[in-house]
Parts: sequence; structure tokens; C-alpha cells
Amino acid sequence: MRLGSGTFAACCVVIEVLGVALFLRGFFPAPVRSSSRTEHQAEPPAPEPSIGASSNWTKLPPPLFSKVVIMLIDALRDDFVFGSKGMKFMPYTPYLVEKGASHSFVAEAKPPTVTMPRIKALMTGSLPGFIDVVRNLNSPALLEDNVITQAKAAGKRMIFYGDETWVKLFPQHFVEYDGTTSFFVSDYTEVDDNVTRHLDKVLKRGDWDVLILHYLGLDHIGHISGPSSPLIGHKLSEMDNILMKIHTSLLSEERENLSPNLLVLCGDHGMSETGSHGASSMEEVNTPLILISSAFERKPGDIRHPKHVQQTDLAATLAIGLGLPIPENSVGSLLFPSIEGRPVREQLRFLHLNAVQLSKLLQENVPSYKKEPGFEQFKMAERLHGNWIRLYLEESTSEVLFNLGTKVRRQYLDALRTLSLSLSRQVAQYDIYSMLVGTVMVLEVLTLLLLSIPQALSSKAELEVPLWSPVFSLLFYLMFLVLSALHVIVCTSAESSCYFCGLSWLMAGGVMVLISALLCAVVSALAKMFASGKLLSKNPAHPNSRWSELDVVILLGTMGHVLSLGASSFIEEEHQTWYFLVNTLCLALCHEIYRNCFLGDDCEPRRCSHGERGFVNTAPALQDRSIGHDELEPHRASKSPTSLNTLRGWEKWMAMASPWVILTCCRLLRSLNQTGVQWAHRPDLGHWLTSSDHKAELSVLAALSLIMIFALVQRRCSLTSKVAMALGLLGVYCYRAAIGNVLFPWQRDSKDISKGLIEARFVHVFVLGILFTGTKDLLKSQVIAADFTIKTVGLWEIYSGLVLLAALLFRPHNLPVLVFSLLIQTIMTKFIWKPLRHDAAEITVMHYWFGQAFFYFQGNSNNIATVDISAGFVGLDTYVEVPAVFLTAFATFAGPVLWASHLVSFLSSETSSGSALSHACFCYALICSFPVSAYIILVTSLRYHLFIWSVFSPKLLYEGMHILITAAICVFFTAMDQTNTKS
Repeated sequence: MRLGSGTFAACCVVIEVLGVALFLRGFFPAPVRSSSRTEHQAEPPAPEPSIGASSNWTKLPPPLFSKVVIMLIDALRDDFVFGSKGMKFMPYTPYLVEKGASHSFVAEAKPPTVTMPRIKALMTGSLPGFIDVVRNLNSPALLEDNVITQAKAAGKRMIFYGDETWVKLFPQHFVEYDGTTSFFVSDYTEVDDNVTRHLDKVLKRGDWDVLILHYLGLDHIGHISGPSSPLIGHKLSEMDNILMKIHTSLLSEERENLSPNLLVLCGDHGMSETGSHGASSMEEVNTPLILISSAFERKPGDIRHPKHVQQTDLAATLAIGLGLPIPENSVGSLLFPSIEGRPVREQLRFLHLNAVQLSKLLQENVPSYKKEPGFEQFKMAERLHGNWIRLYLEESTSEVLFNLGTKVRRQYLDALRTLSLSLSRQVAQYDIYSMLVGTVMVLEVLTLLLLSIPQALSSKAELEVPLWSPVFSLLFYLMFLVLSALHVIVCTSAESSCYFCGLSWLMAGGVMVLISALLCAVVSALAKMFASGKLLSKNPAHPNSRWSELDVVILLGTMGHVLSLGASSFIEEEHQTWYFLVNTLCLALCHEIYRNCFLGDDCEPRRCSHGERGFVNTAPALQDRSIGHDELEPHRASKSPTSLNTLRGWEKWMAMASPWVILTCCRLLRSLNQTGVQWAHRPDLGHWLTSSDHKAELSVLAALSLIMIFALVQRRCSLTSKVAMALGLLGVYCYRAAIGNVLFPWQRDSKDISKGLIEARFVHVFVLGILFTGTKDLLKSQVIAADFTIKTVGLWEIYSGLVLLAALLFRPHNLPVLVFSLLIQTIMTKFIWKPLRHDAAEITVMHYWFGQAFFYFQGNSNNIATVDISAGFVGLDTYVEVPAVFLTAFATFAGPVLWASHLVSFLSSETSSGSALSHACFCYALICSFPVSAYIILVTSLRYHLFIWSVFSPKLLYEGMHILITAAICVFFTAMDQTNTKS
């Protein structure tokens, strides 16, 4: 069966997406879990240990607190409370920390530092799986044992106000609740007012046991303007006043009931220097945890520095405080300061319950648990505890009892610390079988793409796909039987759950059929290659043709980037790799331009065969010499092909200066946004522009950038699209002025700040109008096949519509990124790609490299924290999942998407060869498959690396998203290629 190169590549990438999805499902596993508790009946608590005497304490201890109030402030960093900002904006809270009856801690949150996994960690004491960062968008009900479920089973009346994630995790658990969406980050006032408006009424009532308040405003301010915004101070003062109101109310109630209450102030995660979160920087993982209660005794002047604990420790502490069983999957240890004022026997009882729970969890998840140091320490502490109980029941009051009690307590604390650490290391169990199946699919696709290079990049841009012969071959049936047998063996003998084994036999069989067919296709391609005696070559038609310097740069750059993915430091600072590659590419182009200008006669033979070079020196882009001459020939006959020798005057000088202009643009962009990990904290031009003192400068820069965008984009648009583009860019500025980012010339300050809904929707209308106009022209070109201009204008209008959408979603200080992207595309189109007659494969690689570089020029990194969530709510007055996810994804990957769109427009408008888009689609699929396939193998081998969750896993999610976008791009390429064919 013969397929076009583009269609074949698109099908391969779609299959690769399935393989990557299956690998991700196996790589991000379920955390350690206990299977002892049933749904209807919980195990009785462990009795108090005793030796030589019988203890009658076999029940859970009574609650330590009458009522518990949990005040969770989203994105509350530890320095917001314990640092200078806390002293300035939250005076009451530092007063309680230093002089009040309280215990303060710095609680460390594990990545991913997003809300839903952190709530699970706080209430279950377990470490959620990394994939919960995706589930954070739509939280399912929490079925795991947790404090909230235990409290409901014990008859506790709970009230909740705040982030609706709690309502989704714990449905029908609260007797009263009012949830607010956590994703509409443009709102930082009403989202907190909706919580506070219930306080006065609830605090006066006594018909509740647990009150949970989740404030979102601080997190939303961080997403909008960062931790240095003046709005942060106002929000911290607001939170401090609310804390004082709650504490004062609890104290007045205690004077009447004579029973202590507990007030917990905490954060679910911190906030990076850019205002986001999700990664593992100190600012994101360190959160304050303050326990406030009159039951805690503090000596005057007893100022303690906050001790570092784990966020998972809160679940065990709350369970003990409420008289509940500790959640069975908790890996946290009891915060001992909360019980140090209790009698020694109660202290030891609480510590013993926590140690028994951790030891059971260790036994169920570690086969060699008896050899674990924590288990040995626990058994030793339990024996000593039994001796202490015997002496206590004998009513011994000697110093021996006191010293032994101190020793037992120390032994328990050491055992808890060691057990918690051991369980935290056993954070997850990988689904190796699903990972292996996904890896095999991805590698088969990559191998098939590599073997198809000679045919796919030929002048016909077609290849013979052995689709039917493998299906009827003996190898196919043997492979299918072998894989089916292995599937049965693995699924029947696996002790742990496996996602692939949980699929229906029809779906699993379909995957095995696909793997078998791909293997047969690979074997068939290899057999044909060896039978013909033609291995991968640069150009089978011209075996003696030389590789150019640009070919060497492309080959070494691609291989170097793939190899760099094996080191955590290179992943954290991957932007440096892409900056180096585009700079090296510019120097290689500079060398090529100067050689063509000053050694024109020597270069004539090379220029004639330039269009015949293939992708990364391995195969031809075009095998026909005549095709090589026409590859970049304009469609209209009135325009003849140009070369550097035919450029006149200033055009030739511009061609010679173009690589240096591009290098200058890239250097300026590097100064705009510091990204990565090691140097992300350093000040950059973006920080200077976004500070409140330089709003006028930012306004001027944004206005000039929007004017430049219009000048660079409008040149090929229709009159209607030009007007829509101008009005849309004006609306972009009005939107940014409405939300207070920039100023109008007649506006001195930004007191009248709104959500900018009307202005943003005004721009959305023009974006949709331009996209509709471009799509209409493309459909019209299908009918009027002879009119090539309609199609080229339609493609450019679609591209310009995406540019307008990017201008709306980009923050004002990032608009120069869009300007330089358009400027570089214009320069390379006019002075590099056309004069030098680069083939479609080389142009595709250059577009891909610059697209990746501009992903980092935007300020993105391989950390989840750099994702700008606020872009998903531009023009929305409430959270709507589909448009919010689309806008966020587009804003994040705008660089690669815009460069890929420009590639389609350029090849469709500047070439008359029908194979250009097919070559581009195949090359794009191949160059994207290299890093994805290599990275899957690398993370599999490094799955027990120290930085697997903080560095390698976020990058894996980005690669998964990248291959999905690549599939969409390849489908678009194929659709445009089919349009060319019909035309």
C-alpha cells in the first residue's frame, strides 16, 4: 500500500502518542497503600504493650481538643509568616509564634506542589502519586483512608468553606459547605470574601466539631503578579485579621466550656519567585505550620525557631488530637510538641499507636521489613514500653520510672523518624509491564521512521508500506501468539495491580496486534534494504555528494540534545542547550552566506545540489536534480528564483548581516526571562519591567511591541483581516490596561482595575473572525484549484490569528518575545531560506529548533511551576475546563506552535513542489520522535534516581504533551499536503 510521506508520518506519530500514554500510565504509579482495612469495619486499635502485667488500655485515647479549626492559606510560603513580610503585614501571627501558646513548624511539601495532591497529603498522611498533578484539574473522590472520613465515621460534624477541591475529594462529608473554584485565578477578592462572610455566623454557633477554611486569594495574586506584588502585603494583612478573629472567638468559647480547642494555620504549598508552583524549589515546598491552643504551655520568653517537619505529619497529629485512628496509609509521624504537655503514659500511648500503624504499613510494602532499622527500633521501644507499663502498674514512683519513660519516648521518636523515612523512600511501585509495552511501541515507530527515510524523502514523497503482507505472514501470527501468551503469564502471576492487565481483552489484543504489525513492518523494511544493498545514505542518487557544515550542525545538535537528557542538570537547564544550538546554527548560516557571497564560483556546483540534501545527512530530500532547482521556486511565474549573487545592494548586505541580527535578538531575549533552576532567582529585565515602579516603561514597550506585531503580520493578510488584526491588538492593550498591567497615556495610576472580561472577549471575537476567514479561504481553494493565492492568504491568516491569540495571552513584558519571533521569521524567509535555497528538511529542522528555543525565551522551563495558569482564564468569568485547558496549553507552547504554523505557511506559499509539505511533515515527526524515545529509555533506567520526581518526571510530562502537540501539527501538515495534491 502506497502512502504519502506526510500521511505515513502522521499515522506513526498517532501510534507513538498511544505508546507514550501507556508508558506514562505505568511510570506514574500508585503510592504505597495498605490493604488491611475493609470498607465497613476498621481494625481495633493496638492495645498498650505490657510485660508481666495486663493493661486495661485497649481503646483509643479521648480527644485532646474539643474543636479544631484548620485555616489553610493557598500558596502561603514560610517566609510570608516567619520572615520580614510576616513581621510587617501579619503582626498577630508572629506574636502567637513568639509569645503565645503555640508550636510552629516549617512543613516540607513533596512535589508536585499543586493543591489537590497537597490536600491529600495533609488529610491522609500519604505521598500522592506524581500523576495527581494532572488529576488536579478535575479531582475525583478520595477513597483512601483519611482524617475527614474517620471524623465522619466518629460522628464529628464538619463545616467547610473555600476551594471546591475539598468538596470533590470528600463528597457528602460536610454538614455545611460553600465551595469556590480554585482555577479562576483572576479573582483574588470575592474568592476569599465568600469564605469570610460565613465566619461570624459559624463562630457563634456551637454545633460543629471541625471547621475547615481554604483561602485562595494569595495563590491567585501570585499567579497574576508574583510574590513581590504590593497586593501580597494587603492579602497577608487580611489573613492575619481573620486569624485573630478566629483565635479570639475560640479563646472566649474555651473560657465558657473549659476545654481546649485547636487552631491550625498552614499552607498547601509555597510560591516560586515567578508566582507559580508545582516544582521542588525551596520557595515552593516550604510552608508554615502553626498549631495554636491553650493546651500548649509556653514559658515567657521561650522563643523557638520553627523546626522542619514533613507535611504528611499533620494527618497523624490531627487524628490523635480528635481521638481518631491514624489513617492507615499515613507515612507521617506525630508532631511530639503537640502532646508533650500530657502525662507520660499518654505520650507513650500516642507514640505507640503511631509506631504500630507505620510498622504495619512497612510490613505490607517491604518484603524484608524485619531487616529495616526502623522496625528493629520499634520492637525495642515496644519491649521497653512494656517494662515501663509493668513498673507503672506496680505504682512505682522512683527515679527509675522517670528515666525509663524518657528512654522509651526517645526510642519511639527515633523509630518513628526512621520508619517514616523508609516508607517515604518506598513512595511508589512502578507498573513495569505497562511501561515496557509503551516503550516497545515507541521504539518500533522510531525504527520504522528511520528505515523509511530514503523513500519518504524522495522526490515522489511516497513510500510502500507493507500493510497487508505482515498481516498474512507467519511472523505476524507467531508474534501475536507469543505476546498473548506473555500477557496471560504476566497478568496471572503479577502480585501488584497493572493497568495494561486491567484493560479488556479486546483492547489489549488490539495493542498486541499493533505491536506485531509494526514489528513485521520493521522486519520487512530491513529485508528490502539489505536485499537492495542500499543502506541509509545521504543521497542515493548522488552517493558522492558531500555533507555541508549545516548538515553536520544539524546532526551533531540533534544527537547532542538527545544525549543531554540523561543528566538532571542538563534537564533543569535545557534552555542553555537550545540557546547554544540556535546560536551555533546562526554561525553555520553566516559561514554559508559568506561563502556564497565571496566564493560564488566555487559554490555553484554545491548550490545546484543543495536542494537534494536530506534530513540530518541520512537521506535525500529530493532525488531529482530538476526538483532541487524548483524546490523553493515561487508559485507565480513572474517571480524567478533568487540567489545571493542576484541580490542587489542593500539586500545583499542585509543577507550578510542577517545571522548577526538574529544572534542579537536571541541575546536580548535571554536577558528578558531568567529560567531553569540554578539562575532563575536572579533579576532579569522581566522582573524590572513588571515591578510597580516601572509601569510606564512597560506600557511603552507593550504599545511598541503591538505596533511591531501588526507591521510584521499584516503584509500578507486581506484587508478585512488587517482591520481585524489592528482592532484586536488595540483590544489586547485595552485588556492589559483594564487589569492594571499597563497604563493609558492619560492614566496616572491603575485604581480602576477590573477583570477585563469585555476587552478580552472583544479580542477573542477578532481571533475567531480571522481564523474563520483563513479557514474559509482554504476551503475556497479546494473549489477553485487554480487560484493559488487564496490558499496562501488563508494559511497566513490562520497564522496571524494564532499570533493575535498569543499576544492576548502573553503577559505584557513577554510581547517582545512575540515580536522577535516574527522578526526572525521575516529575516530568515527573505534573506536566508529563499536565497540559499534550503530544502524542506533543513527548513523544518530550523523551524523546530527555533520553536524549542522560543519555548524557553517565554520564560518556560521543565518545571511545572513556570506554567502560566492565568492565561487559561483570559476572557472567562468562571472556570470552564475545555477552553481553560486549551488556552493554558497554547500559551505555554506558543513558541513551537507558531513556528510550526509558519513552516506550513512558508512551504505552501514559497514552493511549487508538491512534496515539500510531505517532507516537512516526515522530518518534523522524526526529529520529535528522537528525544521522546530516548527520554523514555533514560527515565526507565533512572527511575530510582534521587531527582526522579523533582526533575525527570516533570520533563516526562512535558515530553508527553510535546508529542501530543506534534501529532496535531502532523495532522495539520497532512491536511495541507492533501490540499496541495488536489490543487
